[in-house]
Amino acid sequence: MKAPPFAYAKPGTLDEAFELLGHPGAKILAGGQSLIPSLNMRLSAPELLVDITGLPGLRGITLEQGVVRIGALTTHAEIERSGDVRKHVPLLAQAVPHIAHPAIRNRGTLGGSLALADPAAEYPACAVALNATIIVQGKGGERLVAAADFFKGLFETDLEEGEIVAGVEFPAIGKDEHSVFLELTRRQGDYAIIGLAAHWAGEKRFVYLGAGTKPVLARQAAKEKSLEEAKTALARELDPPADLYHSSKTKLHLAGVLLERAWNSLSKPH
Repeated sequence: MKAPPFAYAKPGTLDEAFELLGHPGAKILAGGQSLIPSLNMRLSAPELLVDITGLPGLRGITLEQGVVRIGALTTHAEIERSGDVRKHVPLLAQAVPHIAHPAIRNRGTLGGSLALADPAAEYPACAVALNATIIVQGKGGERLVAAADFFKGLFETDLEEGEIVAGVEFPAIGKDEHSVFLELTRRQGDYAIIGLAAHWAGEKRFVYLGAGTKPVLARQAAKEKSLEEAKTALARELDPPADLYHSSKTKLHLAGVLLERAWNSLSKPH
């Protein structure tokens, strides 16, 4: 299929971008790895595409005072290659290779993934697991949103009209903290059947992807003292939706498999 007709604009500054986003039917174009297919399938029909690729200040990875800040236009491939990410945000480094294929990772961006809020995507679950802060910017200035509050539902976020994701701040991992990212797919690069972003920082945090309409924080399972108790609690609090190939019961079983792997990984001496 072909995309519906639309106007296109490439602003040179953020101020110009926000001005254009005030037009009815305007939509952001960043990496375009999710938007362009949705246009071609007629799942989206914006009147104006505002191309923010190349805008200054929205790209790059910096480490300052124990916080890793990643600009929204930073590509998956740039995150994958970053030594700072591998050292200070290892959960993110483990997750990136699971994202689609190299060609997609060369173009797709962190901000695009978070703003889309696909419940099967890797970054949203990682952001919630790490208590990341989403930097939201609009015509009125910048505001900070906790990742747990940013994702509202299926493809729904806290972004208001005319706002964009400008970047994300991840706390650098501490000396005694540990992370693990796990995902099950039918084939490498496919959407996850189920995935788990797990982090231990004095307490365990288990955040599932592909288990609901947004990242699902398994609070009760994380509070349990033993693995068996955690798996029992998980069965009570997780109700993953069925897909074309897997029933809800199958996905819940696989969620338990990942919980066991993550539990054992976080519990062993590092």
